[in-house]
Amino acid sequence: MEALAPLLPALEGLPPTYLVGGVVRDRLRGAEPVDLDLAVEGDAPKAAATVAARLGGEAVEHDRFGTATVRLDDSSIHFATTRRERYPAPGALPEVEPAGIEEDLARRDFTVNAMAVALPDETLLDPHGGRADLDAGVIRVLHDLSFVDDPTRLLRALRYEARLGGRLDEQTEKLAREAIEARALDTVSGKRIRDELLDLLREPEAPRALERMRELKLDCALHPAWRVIPERAASAMLACGETGADRALAVLAALMVPDAEALHPLLDRLALTRHERDTVARAAEVGGHLAHRLSPGMPDSRIHDLLHCEPVETLAVALAWGAPGEPVLRYLADLRDARLLVTGDDLLAAGIPESPAVGEALRETLRRKLDGEVTGRDEELALAVQLARGGEE
Repeated sequence: MEALAPLLPALEGLPPTYLVGGVVRDRLRGAEPVDLDLAVEGDAPKAAATVAARLGGEAVEHDRFGTATVRLDDSSIHFATTRRERYPAPGALPEVEPAGIEEDLARRDFTVNAMAVALPDETLLDPHGGRADLDAGVIRVLHDLSFVDDPTRLLRALRYEARLGGRLDEQTEKLAREAIEARALDTVSGKRIRDELLDLLREPEAPRALERMRELKLDCALHPAWRVIPERAASAMLACGETGADRALAVLAALMVPDAEALHPLLDRLALTRHERDTVARAAEVGGHLAHRLSPGMPDSRIHDLLHCEPVETLAVALAWGAPGEPVLRYLADLRDARLLVTGDDLLAAGIPESPAVGEALRETLRRKLDGEVTGRDEELALAVQLARGGEE
């Protein structure tokens, strides 16, 4: 494993240290991780500081759970003290205390994530059968209260199903359905749900996860009016490649059409940042309408009128809901940055008094420029002055 090569000598003399989590799973699948997660049977922040000094990196200690990160030039190494967890109430954050690696693995979400590799000898620790489940494509919880203790695992389970091409085992699916029916997600903060949902929507196989979300009625559990449409998500993902939109935000917006207004409480529940919420709400409300208002061959000025000032997520939603690609791509390639060579100051210098007519004259001049009716600064200025004075060509 190439990423481990410089790390192993830096661990000399430190407490027992293990690779854990997704990095072990991905390693067994033949993937090369960029960042590493390490569990230390001892003081993880102190171990991180030692490794940082030996590798010439920077150690940053985090307040919660005895964790730290070593930042190197092109990667990061995350350190955590091995621990046991106790959930004081369903959906609450766990109370933790140091423990050995066996208890640390036992607290994890699924068997495929409950493996460790001891360093430096690279011996695999697999007390819960994670490797066999990984090979078989099985997503299995470690205990029957897993979804009650942390209901965000419901979303994570579907993400792993999609990513690994797997399926919940029969008992895990039964537990998931029971937790959904019991409204387990109501015990979790919106921020934690948001993080898991956006991670799911960023997955390349997100449509498959959304199919399962609909099958398990997890969408209704998040909001009674929400019905996800995996096909729209797939279309939005393709549109993000064309528009440069944020995949998670655009897909979420596409999944809110045509009930965007009714689903505003869902956005409130997810505790999105103000920018994220405004972007998703705007894309959901406007994108579907644009799909019906755009048409091939429409004048450039009309394309610009419809699309300027819209976030690219709105354009992605419009494409996902059937807008023709030609006007959207033309806007992005040629019209988005269209500007006049003259400004309001030029009109004032030409003797036009300051008034709303100045702004309207400039907007109309730009429309005509986009449609090829005027070219060059002199023609723009002459037309804008004429329009501001109330005249026409």
